[in-house]
Amino acid sequence: MHYALNPRTFLFSHYFYTGLRIAIGVIGLTSLVLFYSDLPTAMTVCIGALCTSFMDLPSPLGHKFHEMLASVLLCSMVTLVITLSAPIHWLLSVVIVPVSFLASMMVIYGKKTMPLQFAALFIMTLSMENALTVRQALLHSALFLGGASAYLAYAMAAAWFLRNRVKQQVLAEALFELARYIKIKSAFYDMHTDLNSQFNLLVRQQSVLADKQQASRDLILRGPQNARDAILLQVHFGMLDLYELILSTHTDYALLHRYLADADILSSLHSMAAKAALDTESIAFAVTRKRASFSVISYQAEKQAIELDIERRQACMPDAGRDEALTVLRTSYNKLCEIVDTIGQLHVATQIPAGPLPMLPGADMTPFLTQQKYELGLLVSNLRWESPAFRFALRVAMAISVGLLISEHLPYSSHGYWIVLTIAIVLKPTFSMTKQRRNDRLAGTLIGCVLTAVIVHFVHAPVALLGFLFLATVAVPSFTYIKYRYTAIAATMQILLQISMLVPSNTHVIGERMIDTFVGVAIATLFSFVLPSWEYRALPRLIKNVLDANKRYIDAGCDLLTDKVTDDFVYRICRKRFLDNLAGLSAALVRMLDEPASKQRAVEDIHLFMVQNYLLVAHVAALRLLLRRHASDLPKAVVNARLQQTCTQVWNTLSDVERSLKILMPLLAASNGKQPETPRPSAPVPVPAAPGAGAWSGWSLLQRRLSLLQTDADQIATRGVLIGRALSNPH
Repeated sequence: MHYALNPRTFLFSHYFYTGLRIAIGVIGLTSLVLFYSDLPTAMTVCIGALCTSFMDLPSPLGHKFHEMLASVLLCSMVTLVITLSAPIHWLLSVVIVPVSFLASMMVIYGKKTMPLQFAALFIMTLSMENALTVRQALLHSALFLGGASAYLAYAMAAAWFLRNRVKQQVLAEALFELARYIKIKSAFYDMHTDLNSQFNLLVRQQSVLADKQQASRDLILRGPQNARDAILLQVHFGMLDLYELILSTHTDYALLHRYLADADILSSLHSMAAKAALDTESIAFAVTRKRASFSVISYQAEKQAIELDIERRQACMPDAGRDEALTVLRTSYNKLCEIVDTIGQLHVATQIPAGPLPMLPGADMTPFLTQQKYELGLLVSNLRWESPAFRFALRVAMAISVGLLISEHLPYSSHGYWIVLTIAIVLKPTFSMTKQRRNDRLAGTLIGCVLTAVIVHFVHAPVALLGFLFLATVAVPSFTYIKYRYTAIAATMQILLQISMLVPSNTHVIGERMIDTFVGVAIATLFSFVLPSWEYRALPRLIKNVLDANKRYIDAGCDLLTDKVTDDFVYRICRKRFLDNLAGLSAALVRMLDEPASKQRAVEDIHLFMVQNYLLVAHVAALRLLLRRHASDLPKAVVNARLQQTCTQVWNTLSDVERSLKILMPLLAASNGKQPETPRPSAPVPVPAAPGAGAWSGWSLLQRRLSLLQTDADQIATRGVLIGRALSNPH
């Protein structure tokens, strides 16, 4: 369950804060205008504020202003064009097509413009019902612009006053997701866990965690910092250090399950890791409340049980397999202890600022931040048949045109705008998103209609109805990004309560809205199969991105491990970019699983391909920790040569995979010219003879970890070939 759906945390989340802020702004502005003017004027201003509120999301202040200003200008322009065209039926039908198309093309700029696309379609849908004269249309558009601009000013003022609070909430969300990540990792020590299924959960959660950590970076690391940001910076960097430590905990879980199946020690390890997840969650809980965090969880019982069991096993008769399992067991326990210590440091970081701001002097954080660019060239370059955004825009324009045509021939007094609005809500760029929205919209509308009918039947006091309306207005934006079904319920109640209060005699509105919703959903579902962009078509590009980012990460990791560089800045950038690309491939796989079975390709192989790539990150993180823990008497020459040799072999293996895929997948070969090839590293230095290397405490662990690294790289090669064969025919 999403952390914000828990009543214990919902009221402190930025989702609730956003919903409450939007409701106060929209309803407050509407009430103010209504006090000095009439209802039609107030409702026009209300719609302007509501459209702008779609872009009122947690974001750096500069980005937020430009995003909301774009919404104000675009929606005002759409309002003017549609209201001028509305009295002339044939002209309106002609204008709606390019407006729908251009609005839907906004999705090429990323997920942040999805609300902008919907806002443009939303105001287009509402404006087409207005049959106004030219003068009235100009006045209507001016009022809309006034409401939108007023809300922009309100939202920016609120964002400035709440800027530190929003940072805390977004950071807390990343910590909650990290706690869930640790909880998933803890299940690997459970004998009843299927390891393959658990790896699937882990990789998917890693994608979610990467997204939330990026949101935290964008807010906390962007712009000048002050003393109030000191604790947030400490916690943010502590969270990232904890994440890398958790990455390093990957081990041979199958070996532990095989040799320790009948032992209680795995239960102790599982309990200790699960407590670490709860401990991390308590930090997130404290951050949401602007409080210092103090650990109340004790790990002493698990530590004593594990240490006694390890001592007992060391005294047993030697056995090669059991000795190896014992080594893995001891290493896992040591890493868990380090995780517990790091969580303790994270608790301390929430309490008081520890000296100067924890930033590298003169460090440029730009590579870690989201770079949002809105270039006209990108829009022009996507005006081609092969572009998924272009096909989506055509799909939306055609679906809306058909929706309007059908609404004119329904046997009752239909609301064409409700059908079109349903199409705009349900029809999304991918089949998976459309399917989810369809189900949520149907269920939400049905539940919303029933709840509204009950409220209207039993509640007649205007103040009580306004109270329900306010709650619905808060709920609509609060659940949009965490549980859209709740948003659909609230939005239905919001519209129906407004109609009920304005036109009490209209007793058929609820039934008509249900019919309109079913019609809109049916049209959106039908057009989701028109000019589709199935996920398997994007897989060659996504797989290439993962391989190329992995090669860069291996290079950066090798340089750091062999002391060619002492600063891990480049390493962290390469790791972030690799995990971002892996998250993109994971998201595509999840979406593909929602598509028809005939459109799914190499599902199991892609899943294993992602897992093996993820394990390479875990191995490199483990190697960093190993070298720090066994720094005493480290034979640098032989260790560095061994590291360089393995990293080069892994790099070459990944390059061979890429070359094989180019042969098997024409789409991958065609995209090769768009990205520079990662330069081949220099040939490894031969490993010198080092008779004393075996005496180094970390030698056997290093050999084992490097062997696992190469084995997983070989597995990537095997899976890559199988994926290439499955995708060799793109049709």
